[in-house]
Amino acid sequence: MATAVAESVAPPMRRPFVYALLVAFSWLYYYRPEDFIPGLAYVPMAKITGIIALIALLGGMAGGGNAKLPPAVRFLWLLLVQMALCIPFAIWRGGAFSTVTQKFSKTAVVAMLISMAVVTVKELRRLLWIQVSAVALVTLFSILLRHTRDGRLEGIQKSILENPNDLAINIAISFPLGLAFLFRAKGFTKVVWALALAFMAVGIVLTYSRSGLLAFILCLGVCVWEYGIKGKRRYIVWTTAILLVGGLGTALTSSHYRARVESIVAGNIEGSGDKGSLDVRKGLLKKSIWVAVTHPLFGVGPGCFLALDRGWLVAHNTYTELAAEAGLPAITLFLLALGAALNNVRRAKNSARYQDDAEIRVFTQALWAGLVAYMLSACFASTEYNLYPYFLIGYTCAMLRIVGESPSPPARPRRENMKWKKTPYERFSRPLPSSVG
Repeated sequence: MATAVAESVAPPMRRPFVYALLVAFSWLYYYRPEDFIPGLAYVPMAKITGIIALIALLGGMAGGGNAKLPPAVRFLWLLLVQMALCIPFAIWRGGAFSTVTQKFSKTAVVAMLISMAVVTVKELRRLLWIQVSAVALVTLFSILLRHTRDGRLEGIQKSILENPNDLAINIAISFPLGLAFLFRAKGFTKVVWALALAFMAVGIVLTYSRSGLLAFILCLGVCVWEYGIKGKRRYIVWTTAILLVGGLGTALTSSHYRARVESIVAGNIEGSGDKGSLDVRKGLLKKSIWVAVTHPLFGVGPGCFLALDRGWLVAHNTYTELAAEAGLPAITLFLLALGAALNNVRRAKNSARYQDDAEIRVFTQALWAGLVAYMLSACFASTEYNLYPYFLIGYTCAMLRIVGESPSPPARPRRENMKWKKTPYERFSRPLPSSVG
């Protein structure tokens, strides 16, 4: 029944080949085999599979597909157009061109591929599993191998999971998805997922990432509400309480970690390892806001904000950096895309299938928790050119399609002004009693 409903709302141009390439692209993006297999780094496999998948998808659409793009994806394509328009006005045109064509151009493609090629819960679950398993394995081996720098846990990978802050943010985003897999698992698999989640929680602490910690706390709050209170899983509430008490105990017994947490508001206090970063980030935040205000239409160019600073520093704030680099239209479109993703979750939660299908319910709740965790973490990190936020947006579009909702909400019927639509005779005449005639 679930498959039949999903297939009935699938776009006509859907091809299993496109979905297979999407799975391959997702696996290459998160697992990055080129980091561990010598010589593989010279073959851009992720780019190749992404291009082939896009060509196949466009070919299917040209062959008669008429499925509408979800609003979130439309906003991302408009954002890509806005960034392209910014290139001629950039302070570093070569850097802006490279940023748009090699980095941001993938975002709209990925979100569109996910939203239009994924039509069943099984297909969405496979993509989510790739993401969560990759983050969990990288965290596990990074802890076991003590892969640290300056005392902070780093990912054994390159790219999105290498930097401690990026690793922590991805843990916070993926943690609720891991919980969803835990709830659906049975037997020994449930134990494996429980251990994976435990290592992910420990990884948040060992990264000493303040942005990751705040995102993780918000994520836990949403999970407690959705899974524990509304889902009537009381053990989630107790487990979270124990986890928070344990984290508080760690903060109290470890002077270094306690100082690190206190530095969120106190700045460069002794033993925090802050090294003045809070003051620097405040200055960068003010600078990015000023640049956005003084360059409101096209900014200084995508990827060019760091060229304004001698230290080549990013703004450490996705929202203000995007506004500074691509203008106020860009940040407006980005916020609209995130708002559309939140609306996808809301509409999915109001659907009949959400009430009837436990698997859809837990994964929709997980996407909601991961999305709000990302939106908070984006206040403290520059993530606009990474793909994982746009994977999330695509997941919400796919979930809305799976539950049987149209990508675009139905238009409200226009209220007709009966006073002007009726003839004068019709306005003032009264129906005759049934006894007459």
